[in-house]
Amino acid sequence: MEITVYGAAGEVTGSCYLVETKSARVVVDCGMFQGSEKVERMNKIPASLTSRPLDAVILTHAHLDHTGRLPLLVQSRYRGPIYATKGTIDIAGLILQDAAKIQEQDSQRLNRKLRRAGRNRIEPLFTPETVDRVSKLMRVIDYDQWHSVADGIKVKAVEAGHILGSASIIMAVEENGTSRTIVFSGDLGPFDAPILRDPACIENADVVFMESTYGDRDHLSLAETLKEFQELIAFAVERKGKILVPTFAVGRAQQILYHLAEFFRKGDLAPFPIYLDSPMAIAATSLYVKHEELMDEEATELQNSGQLKHDLSTLVNCESADESRALNSVEGPCLIMAGAGMCNAGRILHHLRHSLWLDSTAVAIVGYQSKGSLGRLLVDGAVKVKIFGETVMVRARVRGLGGFSAHAGQSDLLRWLKPMAAANPRLIITHGEDHPRHELSYKVKQLYGLSAEIPKMGDRLTI
Repeated sequence: MEITVYGAAGEVTGSCYLVETKSARVVVDCGMFQGSEKVERMNKIPASLTSRPLDAVILTHAHLDHTGRLPLLVQSRYRGPIYATKGTIDIAGLILQDAAKIQEQDSQRLNRKLRRAGRNRIEPLFTPETVDRVSKLMRVIDYDQWHSVADGIKVKAVEAGHILGSASIIMAVEENGTSRTIVFSGDLGPFDAPILRDPACIENADVVFMESTYGDRDHLSLAETLKEFQELIAFAVERKGKILVPTFAVGRAQQILYHLAEFFRKGDLAPFPIYLDSPMAIAATSLYVKHEELMDEEATELQNSGQLKHDLSTLVNCESADESRALNSVEGPCLIMAGAGMCNAGRILHHLRHSLWLDSTAVAIVGYQSKGSLGRLLVDGAVKVKIFGETVMVRARVRGLGGFSAHAGQSDLLRWLKPMAAANPRLIITHGEDHPRHELSYKVKQLYGLSAEIPKMGDRLTI
């Protein structure tokens, strides 16, 4: 058996693994590269991936960096099944359609400039019609049940605690009379976080592919993060300013709403207008309500009692572009959540251009920011940035609140690995920049005596 790493090696986007046996070829995740223009130019399907027919695709979860090249795979004539949990299938439809619309809008805007310059037009990576073709290939796999996906290969999805429907994939491979168990962590969520259940305990594995997004550090505790968030909000409220929250529509938006409701319910903050300026986040929130079986006990109780709805009585959903533009003239204090989470596209760019130069504005960065992204520049303290080609001074108070991350920190990654460590598996660390990968490798060796491998993009591993 051979496994080739086609993404998320030395970075956190573009996750894609090709598992090959003598009788089957299966892909685990097919994600988009995100961040700088240089990184995004890697959004292609390698010829070697489709050089022979594929039997199946398995998804760990719906985020674009794990699903965003699926339309390109379909454009490369893949017509096989794409297996995922119910929650992932629902969320992936939203995320991919939103990505297609943004790409069409961005290409239309750029093509107007190219036409004026006498240059050739460009095409979006994929269209909503291609996403529809992807959706028709989706097949449900239930949590904690084995599903046969190819000759000699069966998989089981277990809770990863990252976003709605997220899973770690346990893959059992039968070949030449030998059985091997391969675990793909997917993206792991923190333990003891609100809304979702904790990552599942996995005890046996021969090979583990493990994410390392935050392999070099722990997040600030949730309690300390909430304190910083409250103080940042109070700063803007006192100045009658706006609080801008670039947010990932799935997971992060729902968590921020959950904590704002808690602030209001406990009297830590007086209620103020909240604008959810993201059609995808609005739809995703409805899906969270729909899939209450995937929520933890506390979140389910708050939802069913009507308490959350009461706490969030000042919440306004902004569906249309006109409603979004109208927020430019809304006076503070107010909080605006809009995508994209890395500030590399979407409505948040317009809000940042409009308010980033005001010293009454607060910006809460609540998720991972890839190298080269606008969000990363802001977190790293840039004094001026370019938005739509315009230079904008950064006078707003910007805070990175890593404790809201949907990714496990180093301690939780080690906690997840511990039950499997006794089986002495072969450990391959991926989905991280090189420094976090090496730091996590060092800690794993120190605690569990396992020597981890750190593959590069395109590396082919013989199992």
